[in-house]
Amino acid sequence: MHPLLQGIILGLTLSALLGPALFTLLQTSIHRGLKSGIILAFGIFLSDVSVVYLALLGALQLINQKNNYIIAGLLGGLILIGFGIYTFLHKIHIDENNKAIEVRVAGPLTYVLKGYFLNIMNPFVWFFWISAVVGVSSTYGDDKHGIILFFIGTLSTVFGSDVLKVFIANRIKEKLKANILVRVNHFVGLLLIVFGVFLIIRVFFNL
Repeated sequence: MHPLLQGIILGLTLSALLGPALFTLLQTSIHRGLKSGIILAFGIFLSDVSVVYLALLGALQLINQKNNYIIAGLLGGLILIGFGIYTFLHKIHIDENNKAIEVRVAGPLTYVLKGYFLNIMNPFVWFFWISAVVGVSSTYGDDKHGIILFFIGTLSTVFGSDVLKVFIANRIKEKLKANILVRVNHFVGLLLIVFGVFLIIRVFFNL
């Protein structure tokens, strides 16, 4: 099977997985609009590219060191908890038609950085991509062209699926009332906090 096609298949599989970045992506798309959602997805995409690149350079040894694992887990968990608290407490302003309005719209760089750091600070993202790099490298050996095609297929498929999710979320937001948007914020905020606490607990259990 062609490496590009194999990469696409892995990308489709990864796109079905649930995680903090996915929930934040959907929440941003519903609450902040299509453009913000796509920019956030691009930030997530950049973080995936960064992790794959670092893994190809040999980040496996770095992340496997116990001290680095503890720092990454604690820092990642605290960042997720911080994002969760902010999302949960974020106030939605309502107009006279019971529609949500945005008082202050953040710039594109804010969403790129949010997507980038929300994703890259998740240790599970590192472990997944490092495992993928190890597996693909052992399969293709010195065939760098095949490895590159594989990850082009995987990363582009994941990014394309994220953009599709943004479009779907943006389409359904018109049918959502302001009180539903508040519940979405609370739900996503709590999930991010739970993910963060889980990461921190996992670090201590693996000491």
